[in-house]
Amino acid sequence: MKFLHTSDWHLGRSFHRVNMLGAQAAFIDHLVATVEEHEVDAVLVAGDIYDRAVPPLPAVELYDRALHRLAERGVPTVMISGNHDSARRLGVGAGLIDRAGIFLRTDPAGCAEPVVLSDTHGDVALYGLPYLEPALVKDTLGADRVSHEAVLGAAMRRIRADLAGRAPGTRSIVLSHAFVTGGTASDSERDITVGGVEAVPADIFAGVDYAALGHLHGCQTINERVRYSGSPLAYSFSEADHRKTMWLIDLGAHGQLTSAERIETPVPRPLARIRGRLDDLLADSALTMHEDSWIEATLTDAVRPENPMARLAARFPHTLSLAFDPEGREEDGGISYAQRLKGRSDQEIAEDFVAHVRGGGSADEAERAVLQGAFDDVRAQARHEETAR
Repeated sequence: MKFLHTSDWHLGRSFHRVNMLGAQAAFIDHLVATVEEHEVDAVLVAGDIYDRAVPPLPAVELYDRALHRLAERGVPTVMISGNHDSARRLGVGAGLIDRAGIFLRTDPAGCAEPVVLSDTHGDVALYGLPYLEPALVKDTLGADRVSHEAVLGAAMRRIRADLAGRAPGTRSIVLSHAFVTGGTASDSERDITVGGVEAVPADIFAGVDYAALGHLHGCQTINERVRYSGSPLAYSFSEADHRKTMWLIDLGAHGQLTSAERIETPVPRPLARIRGRLDDLLADSALTMHEDSWIEATLTDAVRPENPMARLAARFPHTLSLAFDPEGREEDGGISYAQRLKGRSDQEIAEDFVAHVRGGGSADEAERAVLQGAFDDVRAQARHEETAR
């Protein structure tokens, strides 16, 4: 039986103020085309369908169209809520939508009630395990403490108990939205730390044939049976080196993975992180390949250049992020702000500030004169106001 595993659509999310709805719509087109081309038996969406609890209307409309297109093709789709979703909102009408072959699993209490599909080899039980907020679901699941490992472990015990009561040879898949030990995070995932611990061990999914994970945005294999699909689109520059894909999983007669293929997703525009002095970046022929990319630039000039964004955009018109990390920057050694100011004049403090924002380039003679004149004017005004009282 073939399954297409995807997650973390984040419908409604932008990328550094760039509207991504068109790229998200292109992904949905690609998803539907992949389902048809590979004759997929079911689609698994492991959470974070939306980017926020109350998504914008265009994102809701895109989601609605996606469900209709999958339902029209008779392809069962199992979806769970992630930590970005509102489980209650996403789950509205789930009982009715089930009849169309779209199975929304957003209630932790129902985690051991699978969607059961069948082929010539028997049944496959698909358990939807939505994101579990430990403090909210501890009592519901009968966990012994407030932690991700405890609540996920309690949910998996329920799933294994249900599976044990089914016909021998029943194959099983769990969809889960969690941070599993061994996974690599990026900058675009929302932190789910509880009590300083956010990761759960992969062996928590022992006893099922495949765990289709969501939350981490990089496609990765924790072990043969535990995998992240990753997000279909990049949502931070930390994902510049990601290869965005979905997993096409073929589950064999005895629950073995007969194949696991990565299906590429459309890339709206490549990402690039460039670093160096501004003049060098503008002249470097090796960067020609990035002229049409979305750019994150880090300038290392000792003195901040004039109009850096405009100059970068002349060569790299899709520059979205600009940062400064000057060469030769001196560390302050942990000295407090008050200690740095102690015994220094207003003029010295101002000159130090100029040096700080430039990353080490101190004020020149003309700038020191401007600063001195400004302080003189302020003092004169203060004396005038004091005299006038």
